[in-house]
Amino acid sequence: MIGFYNYTVILTYISLAASVTGIFICVNGACGGNIPCSLWGILCLMISGVCDMFDGKVARSMKNRTEAQKKFGIQIDSLADIVAFGVLPAAIGYSVLLEAGDVAKSGWAFLFFPLFIFFVLAALIRLAYFNVMEEERQSKTSETRKEYEGLPVTNTALIMPFIYIFKFRIGDEYFYIVYSVVLFLVACAFIIKFRVKKVGMKTMLLFLLVGVIEFAFICFEAMN
Repeated sequence: MIGFYNYTVILTYISLAASVTGIFICVNGACGGNIPCSLWGILCLMISGVCDMFDGKVARSMKNRTEAQKKFGIQIDSLADIVAFGVLPAAIGYSVLLEAGDVAKSGWAFLFFPLFIFFVLAALIRLAYFNVMEEERQSKTSETRKEYEGLPVTNTALIMPFIYIFKFRIGDEYFYIVYSVVLFLVACAFIIKFRVKKVGMKTMLLFLLVGVIEFAFICFEAMN
């Protein structure tokens, strides 16, 4: 079989499975019950974010990886990231638009499609640029990366769930505007050159705690 099969890529595959599930749910637009499709998409995005948070640690725990296995892991991670943190947030935006009701029925919904495309394209460019520059950096030094250029796409797993909390305060008829504006700003942050410090494990655990709080708050609001 083509590919490398070991435990180092399990979290990446789980992330991909969660994101694809979220995309299908959001695009379907008819979930039934009291939980909106966009919320299911947000939960899938958060699952992908947790998986991405630890997949690098899991991969590095395997000491006897070949160079080909390492490169395969890097490529498969980026390919999964474009689905989880590029396509899924855009699909959630589409679902939020459908839930706005009157906007979707008015025929103006298609005007938001260029925004969704721009977001996915910006995420794609960001990931491709990172891969090229990281390969160049590793050919010159063996030091671990200490900072990034531009906003890492994985940050959407924290930003969009936080923004989603306001959906229950603002209401469906206005929230699509807030989500769209944030989606545009995040897309711009992907491709604008500025320095972002790489976080350590303690900060990652703090982010995880923030994610758990976001998840709990969103579920609480959805049930009320």
